Amino acid sequence: MPRSRPKVYAHRRHKKVLKFTKGQFGSRSKLFKRANEAMLKSLSYAYRDRRNRKRDFRRLWITRINAAARLNGLNYSHLTYGLKQADVQVDRKVLADLAARDAATFSALADLAKSHLN
Repeated sequence: MPRSRPKVYAHRRHKKVLKFTKGQFGSRSKLFKRANEAMLKSLSYAYRDRRNRKRDFRRLWITRINAAARLNGLNYSHLTYGLKQADVQVDRKVLADLAARDAATFSALADLAKSHLN
């Protein structure tokens, strides 16, 4: 019996990989082997960066909160400690949004934090 080769399945898989790497440059979108390498690399970057995105946003929020806190005579650590002492449970995402969009409310929270510092 002759050996069968995976014609339809391989063709389907190759088409899927080439479709995935359609926007890549040069042979990374034309040749299957290069496209497959590019696809595996891009999938690993995507997996890694889904986790890094959380870190990046947290850093951005802390930077925004610190800048707004300094305008109100505090720094980030004193602001967070004062809010914790005042039993205000507001996360960094909301605090950063208040700092950027609603300075009056953020100032009120900063004053509350100042009053609860030792």
